[in-house]
Amino acid sequence: MNVRLTLTLFLVITGQVAAEAAQLRVPAFTAYILPAADGARVSERAGVTRWTDPAQSVNWYGRFMNTGEVQASVAMRLENGRQSQLRLTIDGQSREATVTGQGTDTVVSADFGTFQISAAGYQRIMLEARNEAGQQFGDVDALLLDGPAIEGVHFNMKERRNAASVHLFYPVPEGTDAEAMYCEVTAIEDPTTTFYMACGWHRGYFGMQVNSPAERRIIFSVWDSGNEGVDRKKVADENRVKLMGKGEGVFSGDFGNEGTGGHSHLKYLWKTGEKQRFIVTAEPVEKTFTIFSGYWFHPDQQKWMLISSWKAPKEGGRLRGLHSFSENFGGQNGHLLRKALFGNQWIRTAGGEWKELTTAGFSHDPTGKSDRFDRFMGVEDGQFFLSHGGFTDGFTKYGEKFDRPSAGRPPSEIELPAIDAAK
Repeated sequence: MNVRLTLTLFLVITGQVAAEAAQLRVPAFTAYILPAADGARVSERAGVTRWTDPAQSVNWYGRFMNTGEVQASVAMRLENGRQSQLRLTIDGQSREATVTGQGTDTVVSADFGTFQISAAGYQRIMLEARNEAGQQFGDVDALLLDGPAIEGVHFNMKERRNAASVHLFYPVPEGTDAEAMYCEVTAIEDPTTTFYMACGWHRGYFGMQVNSPAERRIIFSVWDSGNEGVDRKKVADENRVKLMGKGEGVFSGDFGNEGTGGHSHLKYLWKTGEKQRFIVTAEPVEKTFTIFSGYWFHPDQQKWMLISSWKAPKEGGRLRGLHSFSENFGGQNGHLLRKALFGNQWIRTAGGEWKELTTAGFSHDPTGKSDRFDRFMGVEDGQFFLSHGGFTDGFTKYGEKFDRPSAGRPPSEIELPAIDAAK
């Protein structure tokens, strides 16, 4: 028998090549740049590039199932002859390494040695530069991990760095004819690119969004009929929703790329920790149309205002598929925690009777199935909560149901404004 083959078989049997076989490569395009997301560029094609500020770090988050040793290195590309001094921190332990470039087309390795994982759960792995500002620290290609502690470890290996979207689904007794849905939302943790959707149904959604540190919105949108998913210009007139009216200061227009339809929003700096109140109504007309309207209680004016109202074709019915959700629509800060309370859900039947919704089921998007497990639902302060992001240990199972205590009093004293014809 070939001596080399014999030796290889021996090493496999005794487990001495297991470390090499088990090496884990975590792409740089899955990392987050902190504290400023634009402190370097992250792309699937090139990894982390344009990293020249030592105040910015490259960060990965992994869920370790085991304690023990892990060997870590970072694969990089660097100009020929240029040196970069780097530091890697795992589980409170920091190691430094110096790497010398061999050209931007050649990958070199910065070896940081061995770290000890002291407890199972999520770990932040932080790469820092020890160079002067303005230098090219190197283009980061991947984090490389080895050793017994990586058995069963989980990283999100996809370029999409958003936290999973999470949903509440409200079961409604069969045959219920719901002409209105009421829901309250209180944001607890709300970084930018967060959308907390209060009243969702089969034809639209209504909620509040964080667009930037200086801009927040109340959003109400209704989908067209038909199957066009991207470009509203391709939607025939008979399938388009038509604007019937909107409130003062409300912008209205088209949307696409997630189905198509009519969009509206009011710019308003709603406050973290302050309860926001929403109600959506459905008024069937002409047997094949329904007018869907979204109303929001203005905290400063202390009265309900119309956000917008849309006439939806190929309908003629009421509200179905009632739900709420929380979405992280930008991946640069998908590592941050998002949390909100959703409470006091009611529906009003066509006969004018208010019925409370005290049961909700949990679901998530495909990202929550295999990429991100930091997704939760529960009951807190008598309300449902949704939480996602933050790389927090544990998770809620898909389909799990929760019951909140009854609020006891329906929102029957609601004075909704009249709908002025759209101009």
